[in-house]
Amino acid sequence: MRGMHQFEQLGLFYLGKRFDVTKRTRLDDTILYDSKDLVTHAVCVGMTGSGKTGLGIAMIEEAALDGVPVLAIDPKGDLSNLLLTFPSLSADEFAPWVEATDPAASAQQANQWQKGLADWDEDGDRIGRFRAAANAIVFTPGSRAGTPLALLKTLVAGHDEDDEDAAARVGSTAESLLALAGFGEVDAQSRERTLIATILAKAKPGDPGDLPWLIQQIQRPSFDRIGVLDLETFFPAKDRQALALQFNSVLAAPGFDVWLEGAPLDPARLLYTDEGKPRVAIVSIAHLGDAERMLVVSLLLNALVEWTRKQRGTASLRALVYMDEVFGYLPPVANPPSKAPLLTLLKQARAFGVGVMLATQNPVDLDYKALSNTGTWFLGKLQTERDKARVLDGLEGIGMDRALLDTTLSALPGRVFLMHDVHEHGPVTFETRWTLSYLRGPMSREELKRLRTPTANSSKPDPDSGSTPNSQERGPNSQLPRETETAEKVAVKATSKPVIPSGIIEVFVPAGGTATYRPMLYGSARVRYTDAKRGIDSVGDVNAIVSFGNGPVPVSWDGATEAPVGPDQLSTTAPAGGTFTAPPSAALDPKRYAAWTRDFEEWIARSKPLRVFTAPDLQLTSTAGEGEREFRLRAQHAAREARDAQVEKLRGSYAAKVARATEKVRKAQESVGKEEQQVGQQRLQTAVSVGATLVGALLGRRAISATTLGRATTAARGVGRSLKEGEDVTRAQDRLTQAQQELTELQQAVEAAVTAVSGTTEPAIETTEIAAKRGGIDTRLVALAWLPAF
Repeated sequence: MRGMHQFEQLGLFYLGKRFDVTKRTRLDDTILYDSKDLVTHAVCVGMTGSGKTGLGIAMIEEAALDGVPVLAIDPKGDLSNLLLTFPSLSADEFAPWVEATDPAASAQQANQWQKGLADWDEDGDRIGRFRAAANAIVFTPGSRAGTPLALLKTLVAGHDEDDEDAAARVGSTAESLLALAGFGEVDAQSRERTLIATILAKAKPGDPGDLPWLIQQIQRPSFDRIGVLDLETFFPAKDRQALALQFNSVLAAPGFDVWLEGAPLDPARLLYTDEGKPRVAIVSIAHLGDAERMLVVSLLLNALVEWTRKQRGTASLRALVYMDEVFGYLPPVANPPSKAPLLTLLKQARAFGVGVMLATQNPVDLDYKALSNTGTWFLGKLQTERDKARVLDGLEGIGMDRALLDTTLSALPGRVFLMHDVHEHGPVTFETRWTLSYLRGPMSREELKRLRTPTANSSKPDPDSGSTPNSQERGPNSQLPRETETAEKVAVKATSKPVIPSGIIEVFVPAGGTATYRPMLYGSARVRYTDAKRGIDSVGDVNAIVSFGNGPVPVSWDGATEAPVGPDQLSTTAPAGGTFTAPPSAALDPKRYAAWTRDFEEWIARSKPLRVFTAPDLQLTSTAGEGEREFRLRAQHAAREARDAQVEKLRGSYAAKVARATEKVRKAQESVGKEEQQVGQQRLQTAVSVGATLVGALLGRRAISATTLGRATTAARGVGRSLKEGEDVTRAQDRLTQAQQELTELQQAVEAAVTAVSGTTEPAIETTEIAAKRGGIDTRLVALAWLPAF
């Protein structure tokens, strides 16, 4: 938190301006909050009308402007206002979102927002920069009002968790699912929870992991013992069937299919677009019931824990997780499914640069033990003395003066907060700035639908829809080229598999059901790419399929596409019940496969280079298997780390000078105070001497005595000394003004230097292609492959 006039600096969040609570006056000092301070998390407490939602939105806006992605959980429906950004600040932009039908109301709102921004040194250009900095999107699990979120598409996580993490995740997920099925509060030792947690824990790679799969597993688990008891003793089949029926009722409910649709529950995809641009991802749960809300929050938090632990450790802010109302999700006594993952994030996420900010109205409903190590507290107007006492108890325990806090909290008006940041010297009160987003209140489902980006007429797939254009027409094998489909149309159907001559390797792509199989040429090779100059020695796999033709050149690898499965997933046994299309004659000639193998290797050397991404300014190079999006995200964070380190070093280099200048100002202030005190005393003494002389004269003495003359002389000298003391005050004030000017100039020099090194967190990315050498291509398989067409 630093005061300055120029607030557009990377790494510093503009939250508002200082506020004098005693005078109830906004001051000129700008409050800038270091983004790195959010790594130690924050909590915002305030009653309705205190302005905490406005503060939260301002924090999210600043994070987006700094290139930091945000995942915001929105139980109340207010955070969707982040999509209401109008750079032109025109009445036409406001009109669709102003409830009043009078056209003048839109103009009034536009004028109010324009004036409000101007009062805080903001304008439409800053709104435009916010819109350009991050892609804002509203996800609505269980609803198509916004972008659906496929929460129940997969209930199992990756298999690189340690045992303790996995146990916490499956336990929390099991409790959430049981609550959704109508079980209410679930005992941690109940057999229902134990069964579902065991099913989730024993899931194998390749299991669907969705709700239908869970129902089948409840009926027929893949294990026969739980603990030391056999399954039938622990949970008889009849009782498991009843439990499966309860979950089936949930699955069969009208509209429940939307829980399986939409964007996958992948924090990496929620926080960033496919191009690597940071997002403000708002998960709105205002439309859901309590059990459904708990399910969404717990599954989302568990996914965040898993993603966070896969990140590289850092001291810079990588991402912000914001929850607008945490009431009921982190209680002091109970243990809802959301509590364990939230506690884990608060305790461990800081090591990975993931900051958590929680907001609530009722501090008594928060687990203060969990928040005892929260680095920043934003305290607004509180509803009751009990709420204030609870906050004071928490802050007194970290060394803050209770009496001073009590007085300050009692005097806070709306939109004014007391901020305690452990990274700063002491608490400060400030008024929150005007938000860039139009705060018009919670949105209905119809209004959320209006906010969705139209994709129906776009040729580009919606990255969050989980579908591609014409996906209903293309079928499950839409990855195949169009020429393959044309070749199939002219092929002759066969009811049984044709006999393949010896010398030809024949493989089958698993279908998982009855299907019609078409012949394709399958190639697989392990390729080594080396570049001594760049220090690259990488091994990758190339798996491709290409259709057979009937012309003079029956196979051209230039038309190949990526194979749907790797060689390890192929089968050498023909599937039962399938039908097959007859291959062309060229596919049945064993001699051709040697030439096709050589062509395959030449095609790899010519057309399958290793794409390497570099960030020269950061001296970073992509690693094996790292795509452009992943590398760009890594480079962006490396740039942010480098920027933060430079700024910290720069501020440290100025620290001694600033300390000396600050001390000079302090001493000058003391000198002015001392001189003013002496002037006051001298003036009082002079006034007494003059008064005594006048009184003596007025008493009627006929002759002026020596004493009276002495008093008059003393009084005259006192006047002279008063004048001299006044001059001393003037000189002391001049020294103070000079010292303050020196300090101001030094602070401005610091901030100018910081601005110069801040630069951008969007580093330049270069792409280099490294061709595979023939000696580095190890062809593993070239074979006739039967691919299911269904």
